[in-house]
Amino acid sequence: MRIERLFNQLGYYRIAPVRGLDELLTLVEYASEPLDLVVINQSMTRESMDLADFFLHNFQVRHAFIYGCEREPLPSIPAGVQHKVEISHSPLPDLRAIEQVMKSLDPPLPFVGTVASVR
Repeated sequence: MRIERLFNQLGYYRIAPVRGLDELLTLVEYASEPLDLVVINQSMTRESMDLADFFLHNFQVRHAFIYGCEREPLPSIPAGVQHKVEISHSPLPDLRAIEQVMKSLDPPLPFVGTVASVR
């Protein structure tokens, strides 16, 4: 719920919280369109599951932010696809971390305003 509020503070409201890995996997599998971003705690998964690899090769997820990564070793992500999966050691993302992720996914539009010429 805390993470959802952080997204709300940034103006993002289409959030689908899930309670467990099985619910997330079902959501990803049956989504009618690819999910723009999945934010997930590493501890939510089974030991044998490589979350980074799952998201890198899943076309139903455009981007993933995995936090709480305490398990070693961390997966190596090829340079060309690093922007698809971000990994954080933080136990819980804060507003700054979410802002950074969203800036890379949803860059601000350039300012378009009225230009007034005074002579």
